[in-house]
Amino acid sequence: MTADRNRLSGPLADPAADAGYPDAHPPRMGFFTDTSVCIGCKACQVACKEWNLVPAETEELDLLGQSFDNTGALDANNWRHVAFIEQKVTPERPPVDLGMPTVGPPVPETETGDGQVRWLMSSDVCKHCTHAACLDVCPTGSLFRTEFGTVVVQADICNGCGYCVPACPYGVIDIRPGDGRAFKCTLCYDRLGAGREPACAQACPTDSIQFGPLEELRERADRRVAELHERGVDQAQLYGRDPNDGVGGDGAFFLLLDEPEVYGLPPDPVVTTRDLPSMWRHAATAAVGVAVSVALSFLGRGTVERRKP
Repeated sequence: MTADRNRLSGPLADPAADAGYPDAHPPRMGFFTDTSVCIGCKACQVACKEWNLVPAETEELDLLGQSFDNTGALDANNWRHVAFIEQKVTPERPPVDLGMPTVGPPVPETETGDGQVRWLMSSDVCKHCTHAACLDVCPTGSLFRTEFGTVVVQADICNGCGYCVPACPYGVIDIRPGDGRAFKCTLCYDRLGAGREPACAQACPTDSIQFGPLEELRERADRRVAELHERGVDQAQLYGRDPNDGVGGDGAFFLLLDEPEVYGLPPDPVVTTRDLPSMWRHAATAAVGVAVSVALSFLGRGTVERRKP
């Protein structure tokens, strides 16, 4: 009964089993991105493009004027996006000591943080939701759930309808210009089948992108947040880790050092197909009401005509 109730939303212990894979399937795999140790090197973006043969966005480097961010957001040609958020240091937004070596004398600390700037950097990616609306609305079966619990697009059978684009609560999936088909991160499905980790995680020099069984990653993330809280980083929080959230928890979740909106993430994502059953029921009820009203109006008209002298 629980699995039936949670088919479109809510906690779901095993998405792969729900998709029809047998009990012997591999554990659910995913990403834990610890943004507190991201250095913004973009090695993940480069590795993703090289391994998956993702085309360049333009022939020339297109600087957006947003710090060192030259891609802006996830799209069909950017399956990884490293965000750079510059903030003035305040008592509420202190710099975070990453425990990494520095060059030159240390910057003197002040009570107000005047003149100091901190960077929040995060490598964004498809969330591989427990309840994936993109998968729910795909009419061709191009989007499918793998035995690892991830969500993959089969571009060879995508008809380019674009239904998946507005269905994603995170704005991840996109239609490739000049191609017409949908593309997004596959969590390197081909590498997983060969027992290898995704290219982005392998290329990350600080282990900001961590790959493994999702349950192990959640435990590791809980310990990391507790460690940061003990060090006084009270803003540290997990995003997408909770199975009780609006998408049933994400297969790719994050440790953030500020509110999700600062990183361009929705604060309370909800699977957009959650209310479809109730919407159809309400539509059916309304249709029946209209039909009954029309029938009664015709019956009433006939009665009036028969009463005329």
